[in-house]
Amino acid sequence: MKKTPFTDLHIALGAKMHEFAGYNMPIEYSGIIDEHLTVVNAVGVFDVSHMGEFWVKGPKAAEFVQKIGTNDALAIGVGKAQYNCMLNENGGIIDDFVLYRYEDQKYMMVVNAANIEKDWTWCLQQNTMGASLENASDYMAQLAVQGPKAKDTLQKLTDVDLSSIPYYSFVTGKIAGVDKVIISNTGYTGAGGFELYFYPEFGKQIWDAIFDAGKEFGIKPAGLGARDTLRLEMGFCLYGNDLDETTTPLQAGLGWITKFVDGNDFIGRKALEAEKVAGVPRKLCGFMLVDKGIPRQGYEIENDNRETIGKVTSGTISPVLKVGIGLGYVKPEYAKPGTPLYINIRNKPVKAEVVKPPFRK
Repeated sequence: MKKTPFTDLHIALGAKMHEFAGYNMPIEYSGIIDEHLTVVNAVGVFDVSHMGEFWVKGPKAAEFVQKIGTNDALAIGVGKAQYNCMLNENGGIIDDFVLYRYEDQKYMMVVNAANIEKDWTWCLQQNTMGASLENASDYMAQLAVQGPKAKDTLQKLTDVDLSSIPYYSFVTGKIAGVDKVIISNTGYTGAGGFELYFYPEFGKQIWDAIFDAGKEFGIKPAGLGARDTLRLEMGFCLYGNDLDETTTPLQAGLGWITKFVDGNDFIGRKALEAEKVAGVPRKLCGFMLVDKGIPRQGYEIENDNRETIGKVTSGTISPVLKVGIGLGYVKPEYAKPGTPLYINIRNKPVKAEVVKPPFRK
C-alpha cells in the first residue's frame, strides 16, 4: 500500500487504518461521531494527500479545461476555484473534480484518489489541442483543516489575511514557515475551513504547527469515516456511491455545474442536451427516516405499494440530527421534497420522507 507523508503519524496516534484507493489511510481516531462533532463545533484535520492533482499549462490550457469539464472554466479568474465534472461521450460521470485557476495559462485539477489513473488516461486521450499536462499527484500533500475554528487556528501560522479569501477562492502564501502553500477556502464538510496544498517534505512541520496552534480550540485529527458522515449531512455527492459512469449530472442534481453556454463544447454535451429534452429517467434525492433505522448503500427504495422505485446510494445516522439520512436515485415523480418513501431494511419497510439537502443547516 502507498503511504502519505502522514501515515506514520496516524499509526502513532492510534488511528484505525484501512486501505483506500491504494493508500493506507486513517478511518477513525477517537471515533467517527466524536470527530464529526469536533469538526462541526471546533476544528479537525483530515489527511487528504491521497487525492490527485493534475497541472494544465500553456496557451492551450483554457481550451483543454473547457473541453474536459461541464462547467464554464472560462468564467473563473485567477485565484478562483470551481466545482466541475468530466463526462464520457454518453454523458456519464467519469469523475467530479475541483478546478483551480492558478495563473492565466495554468490550472490545477484536483481529482478523486480512486480515479487518478483512469482520469489521467482520459485527460491524455482528450488532449487533442496539445496542452501541457503534468500528473503531480505523487509530489503534492494536502491537509483539510475544517470547522468554525479553522480560520483562528491557521491565522496564527500565516501573515495572509484568511478573512480576505472568499469561499472557493485561494492564495499562495507562507504557512508555518513553509513557502508556496496553496491556501484554499474550500472543503468537503460544510463546516467551513481551508485546504492546504504543499510539498510532501514539509508535511510534519505543517502538521505539528497546526496542532499546536489549534490546541486551545480542542483540535483533533479526523479520518475518512467522519469525512463521509460530514459530507452526507450536507448532501455532497461521493464518487463511486452517488456518481459514476452510469449517472449523468442532470440525474445527480448537478445541472448547476453543467453550462450549456456558447463555446462550451464539453465532452458529453450532445448526450446531455438530448436527455434534457427527453427528461431524466431518475433523480438523486435526499431523504430522512421517519421511523428508526439505518439506511445503507444498496438498500431498495419503495413506494406505498412496496414497489421498488430506486436505490440508496449513501446512508448513515446523522451524528448531529440523530436520525437516519441518505441519498438515492428514484423515479422523477418521487423526488419532490415531502414525498413519502420507504427504505427496505432487512425486508422491512422503514418510512422516510424526501428532504432537500443539506440536512445539517
